[in-house]
Amino acid sequence: MNTVIPESASIPRERHEQMFPRLSPAQIARVSAHGTRRFAERGEILIDQGEPTRRFFLVLSGKIEILRPSGGELIVVHEAGQFAGDVHMLSGRNSVVRARMAEAGEIIEVDREDLRSLVQTDSELSDILMRAFILRRVELIARGLGDVILLGSSHSAGTLRIKEFLMRNGHPYSYIDLERDASAQEFLDRFQVKVEEIPVVICRGKQVLRNPTNQQVADCLGFNEAIDKTHVRDVIVVGAGPAGLAAAVYAASEGLDVLVLETNAPGGQAGSSSKIENYLGFPTGISGQELAGRANVQAQKFGAQVLISRAATRLLCEHKPYAVEIEGGVRLAGRAVIMAMGAEYRRLPLDNLSRFEGTGIYYGATFIEAQLCEGDEVVVVGGGNSAGQAAVFLAQKAKRVHMLVRADGLAETMSRYLIRRIEENPVIELRTHTEITALDGGDQLERICWRNTKTGEVEARNIQHLFLMTGATPNTGWLNSCLALDDKGFIKTGLDLQPEELTAAHWPLTRPPLLFETSLPGVFAVGDVRSGNIKRVASAVGEGSIAVRLVHQVLAE
Repeated sequence: MNTVIPESASIPRERHEQMFPRLSPAQIARVSAHGTRRFAERGEILIDQGEPTRRFFLVLSGKIEILRPSGGELIVVHEAGQFAGDVHMLSGRNSVVRARMAEAGEIIEVDREDLRSLVQTDSELSDILMRAFILRRVELIARGLGDVILLGSSHSAGTLRIKEFLMRNGHPYSYIDLERDASAQEFLDRFQVKVEEIPVVICRGKQVLRNPTNQQVADCLGFNEAIDKTHVRDVIVVGAGPAGLAAAVYAASEGLDVLVLETNAPGGQAGSSSKIENYLGFPTGISGQELAGRANVQAQKFGAQVLISRAATRLLCEHKPYAVEIEGGVRLAGRAVIMAMGAEYRRLPLDNLSRFEGTGIYYGATFIEAQLCEGDEVVVVGGGNSAGQAAVFLAQKAKRVHMLVRADGLAETMSRYLIRRIEENPVIELRTHTEITALDGGDQLERICWRNTKTGEVEARNIQHLFLMTGATPNTGWLNSCLALDDKGFIKTGLDLQPEELTAAHWPLTRPPLLFETSLPGVFAVGDVRSGNIKRVASAVGEGSIAVRLVHQVLAE
C-alpha cells in the first residue's frame, strides 16, 4: 500500500500542518478531560468504513493508520499528539475510511457529543479541530478518496445529477467515464451491469445501484442514519438554502434542538452559483457551494442535524406540535417551524425541455457544467444576478456566451458590478428582446432557436448547452392550504397578512403575527419563499437569523 496524503510537494507544508496538527501537552490535557484514556492493541479497528462516526481518537502513544479498504490505499498515519477524524465527526454520518491501530499504544477516546461540547467551549481547540476536519474532507474530495465509485457518461443526465448530489453534499467519490476509461468495461462485467443501466453507483465495493435516485444514494451511504426522527424538536427548518442554514446556525448556537430538512443538498438555489461577489465580508467572492458548505458545518458544530434527500410532502397544522410529513410518510414534529424552502427557476414552455434537462439544459453553473462546456458556445437565459454570475463564470471556459433577456437591458434586474463585467467581456454577447422558441437534438441538445421580439428575426444555432435562470416559482405546493399565500404562491407574513386572511385562517391569538410569522402561529417564512422577499443571499441570511429571535418569543408564550 502507498500513502496518498503524504507531507510532500503536493501539499504545502503549512497546509499539511493544519490538516494533521500535533497538539501540545496542555491541549491534550483539555481533550482528555472530555474523554477516556485506554490502551489499544495493534490491528484494532477503531472505526470501520460504513460505520456511524460516533467517536474521536487522539493518539498518546502508538500509531493510527487511516485506510480506504475498498481501494487498498493507506491514506495517512497519525502519531503521538495527532488525532483521527473529519467533518463526519460532527454530523455522525457513516465513515468513508477505516481507522486502525498500526502500532499498539494509548489513546484518548471522546464521544461525539462530548467532542461537540469541546469545540463549542474551547475556542483554541475548536479552531484547530474544525480547520483540520474541513481541510481533510476537502483533500479526500479532491483526490476522490471515498467509499463510492460512480460509473457513468458525460452525456448522461443521471450521471450529472449524481455528481452534483455527491459534490454538494461534500461526499468524496471516484468517477469512471464509460467513454474514456479503459477499465470501464471491466467494472461493467464485474458487477454484471448493462450499458443502459448507467449511471451506476457502487457503495464500498459491495452494493450496486443502477441509475439510482438521489434518495437511494443517500440511503446507501447512510446520510441520515444518525438522525432520530421520533422526538419533538424545538424547531424544524424546511430547506437548507442560505436562509435555512442561517436559521439553523443561530437556533442551534442558542441551545435549541434543530432539525433541517433538505430535498437535495445544502445551499439551495444559491449553492449552484459559481461566484457571489456582493456578499458582505468576501471581497474576492465566494462560490455558493463553498458558502453553503461552511454554513452546513457551522450548523452541525452547534448541534443542528440535517436530513438530506427527503422532500417535505405535507404540513400537518391542525394540532400542536405541528408536523412536517416527508417522503415515505414519516412525520417530524416541531414546536415551531421555519419555512425556508426557497424557489425554483421557472421552466420555459418549450417542447423537448424535459427531454434535454441534464443533457444540455442546466439550472446551475458549477465547475462540473463548466467542464462540459469547455471550448463550446453556450446560451444563458435570464437577467438576474444568478444569470450574470453564470455568464461571467462560463466565459472563462466557453468559446462564446450568448446571454438572452426579454427586457431591453439588465439595469433593473442585475447588480452594476456584474453588468460591467458582462459589458467588458468580449466572450459574452448580450441579446436583448430575445426569447428561446425551439430546442432540437437526438440523445442530447444540439440546436437552439431564438427570436428577437422587437424585430421578429429568428436565428438558429448549433449550440449544445443552455442555462436557464428565469424567474422563480415558490416551493409551496405541499403546504396543504395551511398558510396564506399571495397570488403568485409565495407565503405571506407579518403586516402583509390582511385581517380577512387571519380570520379565514382562524388566527387564535390576541396579538398580530410577528415579523416573518405566517397565518399559523409559530410557523415562520424566510428567504425566497416569503412574499416580498428581496432576492439576495444577504437578505436571506438576515431573515433566517431574525426568525430565530422570534421563535424564542413564540416558545416562551
